[in-house]
Amino acid sequence: MEIQKIISELQYKAVRSSGAGGQNVNKVSSKVVLSFDLDASNALSPEQKERIKLKLASRLTLENILILNCDEDRSQLKNKAIVTKRFLEIVKNALLVPKIRKATKIPKGVIRKRIKDKKNISEIKQSRRKPDF
Repeated sequence: MEIQKIISELQYKAVRSSGAGGQNVNKVSSKVVLSFDLDASNALSPEQKERIKLKLASRLTLENILILNCDEDRSQLKNKAIVTKRFLEIVKNALLVPKIRKATKIPKGVIRKRIKDKKNISEIKQSRRKPDF
């Protein structure tokens, strides 16, 4: 994954934030909307695109576009940096390949100890019983 190449493919749009804030909200476009077209990307291999489609299926639109919003800060520049960082984090997590679990064999000493303990507990319980005449 080439980070600089992916960042160059991102599209940003500044829109007005919602919510309280008075005149600042009404006149300043500080909210940043990031969109990334997965199908049109040249920075990702076809295998990486498929992995992202599987992992981020709920976040993608029908046209395989990932859209992220950020209106945490009053500065458009800071919101752009935050949403870019968030996007890179999401993509990195989607591209992680989980380790394959290797089944391990139970050592013979552990099996012997478990059986020995079971026999010991069984003998203790038998010694508690009333004698059978």
